[in-house]
Amino acid sequence: MDITTLDFQQARIKQVLFKSRLRSVLYGVREADAALFSVKENPLAQWLQSVVKPRYGSRLEVLEIERAIKSMLDTSQKLVTQYQRGLIEESRTGLEQVDVYADRIEKLLQQLERSSTAGL
Repeated sequence: MDITTLDFQQARIKQVLFKSRLRSVLYGVREADAALFSVKENPLAQWLQSVVKPRYGSRLEVLEIERAIKSMLDTSQKLVTQYQRGLIEESRTGLEQVDVYADRIEKLLQQLERSSTAGL
C-alpha cells in the first residue's frame, strides 16, 4: 500500500490539532491530561507507527520524525508544568520551541512525501 498525498495531509492536520490542544492548555481553556504527552497516544506518532514504518521504516526521515515528536512532547510537558507552577508567560513563550520541532517534522514529512510519491 502506497502512502498518498492525502495521508500526508492528514498527518499535518494531526500536528496542527496537537499544537492547538497544547495552546488551549497554556491559555487556560482546557486541562492537560497525560495522554497529550504520550508518544503511544499521539495521533501523529500512531500514524508513523502504523502507516509509515511498515513501508518506510528504514528511512532516516522516519527516525528523525520519531525523535522530533518525542522532543516536542517532552518540551510540551515541561511548558505545561511551568504553566501549572504559575510561570504563565514563560510557558507561552516556550511555544516557540514547540514550533521549531513542528517545523522540523514538517520538513521531514515533505522529504518523505516527495520520496514516497516518487516511488523511492
